[in-house]
Amino acid sequence: MQAAGLTVVISLASIAIGLAIGMVVSAGTLSPRKAFSVPAKLFVSFFRGVPLLVQLLLIYNLLPVLGINVPGVVAAIVGLSLCSAAFQAENLRGGFSSVPRGLLEAADMMGLSHGQQFRRIRAPLAFRLTLPALVNEIILTLKASSLVSVVGVVELTRRAQDLASTTFQPLQLFTAAGFLYLVINWIVATTGGFWERKWSTRTR
Repeated sequence: MQAAGLTVVISLASIAIGLAIGMVVSAGTLSPRKAFSVPAKLFVSFFRGVPLLVQLLLIYNLLPVLGINVPGVVAAIVGLSLCSAAFQAENLRGGFSSVPRGLLEAADMMGLSHGQQFRRIRAPLAFRLTLPALVNEIILTLKASSLVSVVGVVELTRRAQDLASTTFQPLQLFTAAGFLYLVINWIVATTGGFWERKWSTRTR
């Protein structure tokens, strides 16, 4: 249960940080200026194209070279956040593209700046439109967090492996780990479905 708690903390922290980064990256990909769009697209291509395991190992070994010594948990959150940001950026890009043009034209007529339009109209609507994709990304990140053991983090899967090697009960322990993952993901999916229905009702 302690390891499951650590898995949830790492995953939710990575999703929150990834969402913030993804918002900026998605705005960059939609920018008409190549100085913003090219780096943003390269970021998405790299972190979507390179396996997460390789990213974690690369970040874990790169940080000390840069003179940054951090615990494995921090390296794990950095790796998961950057990977999640690339996927969330693409989801948000679709959400931004789906914002009705009429709303933006009305905002222009009201004299709202591009920054105000982004904060008050585009970002909230894009977030609402991509909520199902965000819930799916949370679930995928929770499952992908099983890879952070390669950087020394004892999360749920690693704890089950350690206990199985000492108790010689792999079937029971991995079944328990799978059940905990299932419960956590069910809670996430249920919560996401609740907010999706609530916002859909408000929209009507």
